[in-house]
Amino acid sequence: MAEPPAPYDVAVVGAGVVGSAVARELAGHELSVALLDARDDVGEGTSKANTALLHTGFDATPGTLESRLVRRGYALLSAYAEATGIPVERTGALLVAWTDEELAALPRLHDKAVANGYEHCAPLTAGEVYAQVPALGPGALGGLAVPGESVICSWTTALALATEARARGAAVLLGHRVEAAEPGPAATTLRTTAGDVAARWVVNAAGLAADTVDGLFGHGRFTVTPRRGELLVYDKLARPLAPRIVLPVPTARGKGVLISPTVYGNVMLGPTAEDVADRGDTATTAAGYDFLLARGRRLMPRLLAEEVTAAYAGLRAAIDRDDYLIEADPERRYLLAGGIRSTGLSASLAIAEHVRDLLGAAGLGLVPRTRLPAPPRMPNLGESAPRPYRDEELIARDGAYGRVVCFCERVTEGEIRDALRSPLPPAGPDGLRRRTRAMNGRCQGFSCAGEVEALLEAGP
Repeated sequence: MAEPPAPYDVAVVGAGVVGSAVARELAGHELSVALLDARDDVGEGTSKANTALLHTGFDATPGTLESRLVRRGYALLSAYAEATGIPVERTGALLVAWTDEELAALPRLHDKAVANGYEHCAPLTAGEVYAQVPALGPGALGGLAVPGESVICSWTTALALATEARARGAAVLLGHRVEAAEPGPAATTLRTTAGDVAARWVVNAAGLAADTVDGLFGHGRFTVTPRRGELLVYDKLARPLAPRIVLPVPTARGKGVLISPTVYGNVMLGPTAEDVADRGDTATTAAGYDFLLARGRRLMPRLLAEEVTAAYAGLRAAIDRDDYLIEADPERRYLLAGGIRSTGLSASLAIAEHVRDLLGAAGLGLVPRTRLPAPPRMPNLGESAPRPYRDEELIARDGAYGRVVCFCERVTEGEIRDALRSPLPPAGPDGLRRRTRAMNGRCQGFSCAGEVEALLEAGP
């Protein structure tokens, strides 16, 4: 009988942006690492459907772990995006006050930003607000400029981190839903839908399922409440209306409804914030649509005259705490990274550093590898840098980049081929969308789905 495989040093449960960042960080050390996810692709859960903002952390609660990690993560992810080609646009943001109460809150938000180490906010008069975003609806009383806020591609971020984790030697085990955990004297056996995975240490970065996995290790310290956020995506012709991210004055339930440009050239309106019972309920609703249109009518009436090209919903893992919940359990050789809210994208690389340090303090040996592969260079999905269909030299070398398949998004046959040949290829059409933008445009695949899916079925 064959001997069972040696246990991994660390198994990371959850291949969203946080879990992928943790796996990448740990795989930079002399450790065997496995990155597990219940779904068939990385970044398939909360990470794929968020507002995709790169936050400075200006409005976090000072002194919290979230505040510290978002501030550090902003710097780390900005540098990582530069190194890997993750699309980022430095649009800046405006907090807009529409009532006297909101106007009175702006100085406190400025002071909070300073307490968080961000000293670049600036108060704006109503005239200055309209000078920066002329399409805003009437009635703005003033604002606060946050020049460091940016938009980023969350899809490419999760994929880059998981791709680099794999290049550093981590095993990426998709379709492995954890159903039981059996700690032993030397390793924990994770019973998954695709077989057993043994590891000396387990990191729980399971997002919406983090409390469930936490319970498998004997804890009952928090409950995840799925918070559904619906968003509307407007056509690229609307982009001149939104040169900046337009933020509301935040409330206890979150940052509220915003208007934001995207790196893909669209404009986004949302999200809603509705607590739901079903952890898979990403349906869009008539009530959500009506709510967003009502908010949009006040914020930017001209936007509502533009075409909506997509409506979607994401789920955030809300918990009954006001901070991240990242704690190590040395006795069980287990670490929880839970309660990671919408700021988790910005904080992901700093969360990974924090997890690394907690594991080291709890007894995991950490010896940095002396030779690491270069970070991956990711395909550009953004509009602020040249896309392949416009690159004459690239097309001259390889004509596949000159054959456009998806005309709404200008996606070429070469880009689809590259995605299928990549280290973590898509498992289906949705994964291909997130790697290339194919079928994400005005027609939502009506014109190109047949040809795109034929290329997908034919393989690399």
